[in-house]
Amino acid sequence: MDDIQLCKDIMNLKKELQSLVAIPEKEKTKMEKQREDELIQKIHRLVQKRDFLVDDAEVERLREKEEDKEMAEFLRTKLKPLDKATQSPTSSPVEKKAEPPPSKPTIAKAGLAIIKDCCGATQCNIM
Repeated sequence: MDDIQLCKDIMNLKKELQSLVAIPEKEKTKMEKQREDELIQKIHRLVQKRDFLVDDAEVERLREKEEDKEMAEFLRTKLKPLDKATQSPTSSPVEKKAEPPPSKPTIAKAGLAIIKDCCGATQCNIM
């Protein structure tokens, strides 16, 4: 059961409960009072399930965010040796550019795109 279905179930039970709550206490039958208590309990259990799903999704989101940071750092360390290998030791300060060449991937743009393309929906063999 997903959170959308839980919310729909909660809303349906809530509507039924509202109709019972609208009846004055003095006019309620024993069955209506029992049903009201049952509905409250069911709604409570469904809300707890929904909260668990939301918390679980938040934990997963934080875990993925941490994995993204780790991968970006890993790629940064792996691409540093490439930076040194592509620089010529005889180049003068005038020849050096502030930005890397357009064909060279950067961590900020390409690294995260690689991670998403490579491992976005499923785990791949590389990761």
